[in-house]
Amino acid sequence: MVSAVFHSPLEAAAGRAAAAAPAKHITPARTAPAAAAAVQQAPEPAQHAPRDFSWVWLRLLPPILGFGLLLLVWELVALRSSNSFPSPGTVWQQALTVFSDPFYSKGPNDQGVGWNVLSSLQRVALGFGLAAAVGIPAGFAIGRFSFLANMFNPLISLLRPVSPLAWLPIGLLVFKGANPAAIWTIFICSIWPMIINTAVGVQRVPSDYMNVARVLDLSEWKIFTRILFPAVLPYMPTGVRLAVGTAWLVIVAAEMLTGGVGIGFWVWDEWNNLNVANIIIAIFVIGIVGLVLEFALIRIATAFTFEEVKA
Repeated sequence: MVSAVFHSPLEAAAGRAAAAAPAKHITPARTAPAAAAAVQQAPEPAQHAPRDFSWVWLRLLPPILGFGLLLLVWELVALRSSNSFPSPGTVWQQALTVFSDPFYSKGPNDQGVGWNVLSSLQRVALGFGLAAAVGIPAGFAIGRFSFLANMFNPLISLLRPVSPLAWLPIGLLVFKGANPAAIWTIFICSIWPMIINTAVGVQRVPSDYMNVARVLDLSEWKIFTRILFPAVLPYMPTGVRLAVGTAWLVIVAAEMLTGGVGIGFWVWDEWNNLNVANIIIAIFVIGIVGLVLEFALIRIATAFTFEEVKA
């Protein structure tokens, strides 16, 4: 049996009006935990952190204090020497005059400080280049073959402590000239660090590498190019850096004795003229050039140094 439900006309009209009206979206009320989470997720206003200027005290202040102490001691010495020793201000004024024209030339014995520095660097480059051409291959050979190491190690131990200037008269006697004698002195003082550091680098090559080369029956040339040279490369710049530092120290003393154009001769010539201000300027020039050479070679050595060697 089918049951029928009858609605009145008023109820039907009310139903059609409710269907035609747009439905309103009812947002449920937030609970307390949801509201707290929303508050936590809200972006906080940006706060600018105070800048850290501690690097100024750690990096800049100590060198400034060191140079300030040097200038203070220098000024006190100048005040107590009755004007015979120039003050920092006097040397500064003289430096402005010297470096206003560093490349003047008024004869072989009267040239600017720039020409003297370049002449000294040229001698250092020639002596150092010859030492590298001889010392690095000799270091490879001494480190590679124990017979050569036993043969030359006593000679190196005997000759290395000798002062480089002791070799200068030998150079004057053999080469009959001041310039070749100075280059010879640079050569003899630069060769020992290169030989020793290169030989030590070869001797520290892991024995497993050499055993593999022996199993593979590699030639000496392949052992040198594939095993020894890459392994010794971090040690070679250290020897080069020590050699250049020693060469720059020695060339000044050698030029004082041999004469000619050079920063060492310039110092000696200014002493003969009793120009102490120029001597102090030359001291700073020698230090700055040596510092630049040292910094450049340290960067080169760092570029070719492995992490385990740095450690």
